[in-house]
Amino acid sequence: MSIQRLEQLNEMHIDVLKEIGNIGAGNAATSLSKMLDTEVNMTTPVVKILDITDAANLLGGPENVVIGILSKLGGDIEGIMMFIIEQEFAKSVLTSLLGVQEVSCDRLTDMELSAISEIGNIMIAAYTGSIGTLSGMNLKTTVPAITVDMVGAILSVPAIEMGSVSDKIIFIEDDFLSGKDDVTANMLLVPSIESLNRLMEKLGIQL
Repeated sequence: MSIQRLEQLNEMHIDVLKEIGNIGAGNAATSLSKMLDTEVNMTTPVVKILDITDAANLLGGPENVVIGILSKLGGDIEGIMMFIIEQEFAKSVLTSLLGVQEVSCDRLTDMELSAISEIGNIMIAAYTGSIGTLSGMNLKTTVPAITVDMVGAILSVPAIEMGSVSDKIIFIEDDFLSGKDDVTANMLLVPSIESLNRLMEKLGIQL
């Protein structure tokens, strides 16, 4: 029996997604450490299956302004991966990279946007790499698109793009520790159902 909707994922499936998140977060922490030239550690990821409304609330509410970095997945897995950066995360990385002290998500310079885009690229590559490492599947990603907007508007993109698949998303929450800073990063994954079934089969998980 194959999975028809994300709501059907059971505890075993969630554990697999947690492991993907764990490896992805570890890869991301290593890459961020090199980029920021400082030690970055991470805690165990929290993986949830959420509807768009609940995800928006976890991200500070639909009117909270955040940075969204979106990449479409292709190859053996099709779907969308989106990295959500909140103001505290942006401030932490931009202070390290550019020496910026005051950061406002809705008033970023071109240089700041470029730096944030590169961070998002690193994060998305870290998670797609973890999927490939565990499953042996070949993943391709589009060049990430970056936007600054309210949470509600940003989350409307996966809702529209993948609405025929499910009104749920895979929400991966990571805490990164760098010096005195403790910042949260959120990765949203919306694979096609066919891709999700292929992934679970490759990993030997009973459907």
